[in-house]
Amino acid sequence: MAHTSFNPECLLQWLPTAPADWSARLSEAQQTADPWLHLQALANFRLDFLANAKLDRALTKTVATHSIPASFISLRLGLLASSTTRHLLPSMRVAALRRGIVLEIYEGGYGQYMQELADPLSGLRSFNPQALLFAFDEHHIVELAQQGEPMDRVRLAWKLAREHTSAALFHQTMLPVFPRLLGSNEHRLSTSPESILQRFNLELTTEADREGAALLDVTAPSAQDGLTIWHDPALWHRAKQIINPAAAPLYAEALAPLLAAHLGRSRKCLVLDLDNTLWGGVIGDDGVEGIQLGHGHAEGEAFLAFHQFCLRLRDRGILLAVCSKNEEAAALPPFSQHPETLLRREHFAAFYANWQDKPTNLRTIAHHLNIGLDSLVFVDDNPFERALVRRELPEVAVPELPEDPALFAATIARAGYFESLGLTPEDLERARHYQANQSREDLRCSVTDLDGYLRSLQMELRYRPFDEANLQRIAQLTQKTNQFNVTTRRHTAEELRVMMQDPCTVTLQFQLRDSFGDNGTIALLIAFVRETSLVIDTWLMSCRVLGRRVEDAVLRLLVEEAKQRQLDLIEGEFRPTAKNTPVENLFPRLGFTPEVSTSEAQWFSLDVGAYSPAEIPMLITHE
Repeated sequence: MAHTSFNPECLLQWLPTAPADWSARLSEAQQTADPWLHLQALANFRLDFLANAKLDRALTKTVATHSIPASFISLRLGLLASSTTRHLLPSMRVAALRRGIVLEIYEGGYGQYMQELADPLSGLRSFNPQALLFAFDEHHIVELAQQGEPMDRVRLAWKLAREHTSAALFHQTMLPVFPRLLGSNEHRLSTSPESILQRFNLELTTEADREGAALLDVTAPSAQDGLTIWHDPALWHRAKQIINPAAAPLYAEALAPLLAAHLGRSRKCLVLDLDNTLWGGVIGDDGVEGIQLGHGHAEGEAFLAFHQFCLRLRDRGILLAVCSKNEEAAALPPFSQHPETLLRREHFAAFYANWQDKPTNLRTIAHHLNIGLDSLVFVDDNPFERALVRRELPEVAVPELPEDPALFAATIARAGYFESLGLTPEDLERARHYQANQSREDLRCSVTDLDGYLRSLQMELRYRPFDEANLQRIAQLTQKTNQFNVTTRRHTAEELRVMMQDPCTVTLQFQLRDSFGDNGTIALLIAFVRETSLVIDTWLMSCRVLGRRVEDAVLRLLVEEAKQRQLDLIEGEFRPTAKNTPVENLFPRLGFTPEVSTSEAQWFSLDVGAYSPAEIPMLITHE
């Protein structure tokens, strides 16, 4: 038996405790006509290993009997391990379900990862994974080190994966499962198992950055929670389980945010309450001088540390917003008058302090920022407000908050809402882009002539083929963009590289600059030649530039490309999703003729010779 009596699910502090009737609700959910949303809601509680197994059984039945709704996304994950992992799968599927992901997992044979990759008839190759997770156990790595260089085996496995699949690669780090032989200076004994694992983790990080693989870091959360919670030596010897079954929910919650980030399902905006969330006390009663914020007081320092955490999120590209029941006249002064505040009004992309109910204000914030409700994380110290938002807006992530503000930042960080596989320069500029967009909107509202407004922006659209320098950003956009995306096809960097090298494929990326600044990469287009047609595979644009006629400019360039290739038609496809209704009439508006329509898609065509370009209020430049 496991040697710990502690319940690891208690560490999932951002999730609410499951209600007493959770099992009854699960039984009821399976009897409904459409159980998906019910199951997702039941997943969003603090569940232990057994509850995850029970929910996973219900999920498996639902997958077999009900089609997956458009609001969910499916992912085929191959799991290649050198130890026993079967006990982790239910929690992995449940953690993915929390994020709207229906995870289908192929578990490779025990220790058979090289055969699975190399054999064209293997189960893995037939499964055709979209993502691959390598989970090599610590004993295996130490054995490889005694034979040579373990990173050589990793490189070979990755190479085979690249050659025989188009899957995104994820690799698990090492747990410090071996007892130390020297103690604090273990690194001075290079042959000790602990030293080998430390070096391997460092080399793995370097190699992953070089090869574009992503890391599943289990080292940090196991150190935070305690190694004895994650790993039980007795279970390794009895069942070859590196991860304690009781810790499966923790393991799954480390993995699921990574998969969500890969699929473009990470959150974009942190929405904050004010009283007892950004400071101690009630600003309307206590005034600027009376709230707890700053040095010299434990609670005030804790709130100041939370300010710092929020600012660091903003610096890495997360939007900040305020949603508070307060008079705006009382809510604003702390951000300008309190001597120790780190957050200022200009740090918030949206600021709503009024007496509207919070679900209404959250809808307004999402609309104001032109992002979905599923991009929001709402932080409020009041349990009533949290429960209300969860009930009215299930798309919004609402973490439980500990009573001690010193734990706010760690709780939100551990939830993985803002997980990223990497940062691009444009991610770091996101807050500035949204502020500039607000300036554009203010100008638009002040004029009555739309054409005049667009001309006043002095826009310059720059375009060029896809390139290696911007490839990660391009892949990121294909994963994240949902609203202006006619087919919502997702592409990995490796798939995009293949397209870049294909002479029959057109790839174009677009950057937009105007009088308020540089918007960065705002549109992508992929099209391929088929007989006498140029067929659009992917056409997406950032919501920041909707309504500025960039789509007219993109079409003009696509027509020029078709003419240069002596093609007669441009074919477009619209595949409806829950989010891309803004482009359902794009092709007809641009002059395309409807051709074929099914329940899954509509196809359109444009006669290149008959195309008449619209007036475009911008300069177009080829780079």
